[in-house]
Amino acid sequence: MVFERAFDYGLQMNAPHLGQNKPPHPDDQVGEGESPTTHFGFRTVAEAEKSGMVRAVFDAVAPKYDLMNDLMSAGIHRLWKSAMVDWLAPRPGQAIIDVAGGTGDIAFRLLDRMGDNARPVTICDINAEMLSAGRNRAVDQGRLTGVNWICGNAEALPFPDMSFDAYTIAFGLRNVTVIDQALTEARRVLKPGGRMLCLEFSQVLVPVLDKLYDAYSFQVLPWLGGLIANDREAYRYLAESIRRFPDQPALAARLKAAGLEQVKVRNLSGGIAALHSGWRI
Repeated sequence: MVFERAFDYGLQMNAPHLGQNKPPHPDDQVGEGESPTTHFGFRTVAEAEKSGMVRAVFDAVAPKYDLMNDLMSAGIHRLWKSAMVDWLAPRPGQAIIDVAGGTGDIAFRLLDRMGDNARPVTICDINAEMLSAGRNRAVDQGRLTGVNWICGNAEALPFPDMSFDAYTIAFGLRNVTVIDQALTEARRVLKPGGRMLCLEFSQVLVPVLDKLYDAYSFQVLPWLGGLIANDREAYRYLAESIRRFPDQPALAARLKAAGLEQVKVRNLSGGIAALHSGWRI
């Protein structure tokens, strides 16, 4: 099954296997006088270094980004993205921003769903190579209008407060340096009554499937990355970044801490991915 029913954050804490994040690694702790650190895959790095390291990964994979998603999800990411757009149910006239969506995959789906009366969708991505790939893809599809392409940081969005009716981010939140800052920014740019929807790889909930997915992620995926994209290490980072990302209830709690309300989660394909929804009330 591609997706299961949505459930309230208050109920999901009792779900088996959830809310059991690993304790922080000692290297992640900041001592007096030390620079803040974060993770880059399984490595601990200075916060100031992560964005450049992530940018280098996506510079490398941008030309084959769609293929990368096919490899990481066995093609199922297309169904997950359709489920995301279905749950958002965008309407013509809404102002929507898609963050970390440089290749345009979500924005194009939103525009197709809203039809001829759709307002332009704003894509904001920190990586210029991803935006370039998206523009080329738009031209190839005959999409000469309908998208505002902005190079910007999810942690410091270059837009005024209360600018958008909806904020989407798909497979991008785990790559930001400070997740909580990105969530705070999401709420800031949403209008009252606006909604945030996040699609991200998450924690597998189905016994046996979790072991199979781990084996695929850490053995098969890097090998395929080296074979097809000539970049084994980039794909290894992507697999590691999924394991370091907060699980479903932990991310839901962070949405609430950022000021978003009515937080709900919808698991996709047994928790391989999950949708998180929150509103600015």
